[in-house]
This record gives sequence, C-alpha cells and structure tokens, in this order.
Amino acid sequence: MTPIKTLIPAAILAILGAEAALAETELTVYTAVEAEDLERYAATFNEDHPDIKINWVRDSTGVVTAKLLAEKNNPQADVVWGLAATSLLVLKTEGMLEPYAPAGLDKLSPQFRDSDTPPSWVGMDAWVAALCYNTVEGEKLGVPAPTSWADLIKPEYKGHVVMPNPASSGTGFLDVSSWLQLMGEEGGWAYMDALHENIAAYTHSGSKPCRMAGAGEAVVGVSFAFRGAKTKIEGAPIEIIIPSEGIGWDMEATAIVAGTANEEAAKTLVDWSISPKAMEMYNVGYAVVAIPGMAKPVEHFPDNIPEMMIDNNFEYAANNREKILSEWTARYDGKSEPK
Repeated sequence: MTPIKTLIPAAILAILGAEAALAETELTVYTAVEAEDLERYAATFNEDHPDIKINWVRDSTGVVTAKLLAEKNNPQADVVWGLAATSLLVLKTEGMLEPYAPAGLDKLSPQFRDSDTPPSWVGMDAWVAALCYNTVEGEKLGVPAPTSWADLIKPEYKGHVVMPNPASSGTGFLDVSSWLQLMGEEGGWAYMDALHENIAAYTHSGSKPCRMAGAGEAVVGVSFAFRGAKTKIEGAPIEIIIPSEGIGWDMEATAIVAGTANEEAAKTLVDWSISPKAMEMYNVGYAVVAIPGMAKPVEHFPDNIPEMMIDNNFEYAANNREKILSEWTARYDGKSEPK
C-alpha cells in the first residue's frame, strides 16, 4: 500500500515559518536602574523588538556586582543593562564579559565605551553626585544649606547627614572614589573620618538619602541628581546642590555576559541600548547621555553639572575597588543600616 502523504500548502508553511521566527526569546537582564523605570525601559525596547522578553533582576550596584562575581563559574545573566562602568571594568578583568562592537558605536563619545576593540562594554548615560537639602528642616533646625563637601564636616551638620554605603551602592562608591581622587589618599580618608562623625546613617541605596531628605528624615542626603530632581518634582521641599569642589560620577553601561546561550538576542539589546531612541529615553532623567549633543535640559537639574564633573579615573576606581571598600567597611560600617 502506498503511504498517504499530507500535503501542506506553501502559504501555511510560510505562516508557520514566520511564527517560528517571531517566537519569543527571554533574556535575563541584571540591572541597577531605578526600579520605577524598568517597565518603561522594557516597554520602549519592545516597541522595536516585541519578540524579546526581558526578565529583570534588579538591585543596588554593589549587590548586583557581587551577585555576578559569585556566579562567575555558572553565569545566570545574559546581559547587564544599567550597571556602573566601574563594576563592569571589574567583571571585564575577571573575563566575564563578551566583547562586542554594537551598531552605532562610532556615534558614542569616546569616554562612553571600553577602550578595547571590540569593546567589552558601552555606556548609556552618566549619573552624578549631588546633595539633597531639605529647606524646611534646615531652617527649623538651624542647619544652613551646604555649598561644598567641606561644609558637611562642620559641627552644625552633626547627625543631620545620610549617605550611601559604597559597598552596597554605586552612588556611595563614586562619592568615596571621587574624594580620594580630589583630596589624595591621605586627605580623602581624613575627610571621611571627619564626615563619619556627622553621619546619622549609611544606607544601602543611592537614592534613599535623597528620599529621606525629601521626607524630612534627614536635613542633607548625599545622593545623585536624578533622584533629587524626581524627589523635587514629587513636591518635596529640597534644593539640589552641586558641591563646589566638583562631583564624582559614573556611567550606566551595558555588556553581554560571556557564555550566554542567547547571544543574538543579547546583541540586539546592546545594539538598541546605544541607539538614539534609547538615548532619548535615558534623557528623561539623565542630563548627560552617551551620544554627544542629544541631551536636552532636565527639569530641576543644576545647569553647571557638566563642568563640575571631575576628570574621573575609572581604571583607578575599578582596580582599587576591593581595597577601598575593605578600608571603608573597617572604618565606618558600624553606622550602616541593617540589610
């Protein structure tokens, strides 16, 4: 007996093929991007790439960095999208990033990319240190608005300052790293010794000090400008102050995790992460983005931010990160909030 053959029309085969091509790929993406922005990031990306689903794993910079290092021999992430460049430099040294030259790389400012060819990571935007000062609480308690880092070690600020723990927070680390660069090793640690006397608590989040200042739980929160602007938009009585000595900063950056099983989708995400559309998305909250000339002014951001950003030595920060955090923890961790 001749077997019966089922003939499938070419049109149906084409439809099935198209559906297979559109089958959803899931990417596990580690990030330190502010939690309230993750839905917007994914939705904007999916406007162009609906076939790639992002599964976020979000925490503060220090926690994400530690998690990635702990998973070195069994990586769980496909992509890192929105982690400090100083952290990615540490991961690069450990051989944990897959070098890749994304489409549009030539449009980026040189400082917003890894120096190797092809680069191991690419930058998205810069976040900068800032002070959030509660004008109502300051007036009530007789604590004036600071204008400099030096002001924060004056007696009138004792117990009225909160800042992030640098072992947990990328914002905290960029503060400590910038002070050591601005003041030198000896001067930087001497400054932090004096500042410690005035600190009420070290938080495990870079945004929390500003939120605390906004809520009147502290007079001064050492935080970052993006959070300050958001807190002020929400109605908090704060000023966003850029200290006169200059401010530390870091880049949010993107990289492919070496060994990912979803390399093509990961490359698609990294390509998109440095596109003009992505830059417009970052510019909602960040006044400095990776493509020069694209950024528009951000509401409540001080105008002088670009010229106050220090000449940051990212290699110094990355290469000395473990030593700096070990020293900081030994000296000051007693005032850290419980985790």
